[in-house]
Amino acid sequence: MNLPPISQAGPPIMQPIMQQQPGTPQGQQNMPGQPQMQQQPAQEKLDNISKVKSLVGQLRETLILTLKTAANTLVQNNLVDVGNMKQCMVAPRFDKVLEEFYSICDQMELHLKTAAECLNQGSSSQRYLPLMVNQTRLEPLPGQDGNQLTYPQYLATVRAQVMYAKEIHDMLLAAAQNIQNTSAAE
Repeated sequence: MNLPPISQAGPPIMQPIMQQQPGTPQGQQNMPGQPQMQQQPAQEKLDNISKVKSLVGQLRETLILTLKTAANTLVQNNLVDVGNMKQCMVAPRFDKVLEEFYSICDQMELHLKTAAECLNQGSSSQRYLPLMVNQTRLEPLPGQDGNQLTYPQYLATVRAQVMYAKEIHDMLLAAAQNIQNTSAAE
């Protein structure tokens, strides 16, 4: 039995077991002749860790298929080499199965790298700007403790940080050029 992936950010994402028309009790089917509304299952956006967890089952299946295909290919090649088998049995091509396995590995690697980068950005944000950013309102609510920035204040802070980083970069570049010029003059 496959269980839905468990997300670190919230409750597990549950896929609807059966689609039913709004307003009809669960288990009651539409009668022929009744209009049936098309429904699209509401799928929440999964985070990267949940995506990796959902790929683990596929990875396991493709690994098993890859190993079985490799074993069958070795056995068939051995039988052909000793002359016991004149006609090869049709089997999945090893390179195609291996390519599918590597594709899933690449997807998992991409999701894990993205998750690690998100964690790094989050920790840097908490370290260098420990205030919360209020994204829903332009002004803080009455009675709030001032530990929140409005979004325009946040943008101004980010712009100031970018300008400071550029100034430091320019100062380091000028210092390196001065060192290079003084060593060239000697």
